[in-house]
Amino acid sequence: MISCIIIDDEKKARETFEMIVQRYLPEKLRVVGMADSVKEGVYAIHNYNPELVFLDIEMPVESGFKLFDYFETVTFEIIFLTAYKNYAIDAIRFAAFDYLLKPLDFTDLMSVINRYEKKKKDENNNARIQALLSNLNIGAAISSKIALPTLSGYQMEKISHIIYCEADENYTKIYTIRGDFILVSRTLKVIEEMLPPDYFFRIHKSHLINMNFVKSYNRTDGYKILLENGVELEIATRRNEEFVKALTKAKG
Repeated sequence: MISCIIIDDEKKARETFEMIVQRYLPEKLRVVGMADSVKEGVYAIHNYNPELVFLDIEMPVESGFKLFDYFETVTFEIIFLTAYKNYAIDAIRFAAFDYLLKPLDFTDLMSVINRYEKKKKDENNNARIQALLSNLNIGAAISSKIALPTLSGYQMEKISHIIYCEADENYTKIYTIRGDFILVSRTLKVIEEMLPPDYFFRIHKSHLINMNFVKSYNRTDGYKILLENGVELEIATRRNEEFVKALTKAKG
């Protein structure tokens, strides 16, 4: 579902837009906010963080083009709304994704959304391919970087900076030497397959550790390890014997 905001000073235009979305694109487009001016539009964008902004050009007080003055970084796509074809040139100049002519026609809107979906899919495919190539090249080199899929894209991280990984339902928290963690949109099983087995060991269904960060191993009260960052983790009984073997041959 694509979230969007419409900024148009004409109430009828806003209502028509919402009606068209509800009737023809209810499963693709969701109107999360509306505004009747650039000022109100800026507030709505900050509040709802939409993917698309449908922006009227001819508005009192401030032209739609003024919206860009309020953002250092534009994280959304712009689709201009205009009654004049000559504005297409300005739309291109301002790097808008597209423009729609008024009065709005549902077939034109559907075409724009289809183009946007294709563009987004192509971008995601390119990102996945780059991540795949990066991950295929890591080999067993602990100094290499790995592309970690996050909710917003991919984050590059040195394998040697990863202390341990913790399962969080369908996500994984990857704790680093910086004292923070990266929330990765993959299961721990997938992350385990991405990391070099010579350095990482699954001690429990919930934890995968970097053997280079094991500070001590204790078997007097269950099976536990202490990591260099002070975190103590339990080793599953069925994994303990294999862990001890791996610990004695751990590589630095």
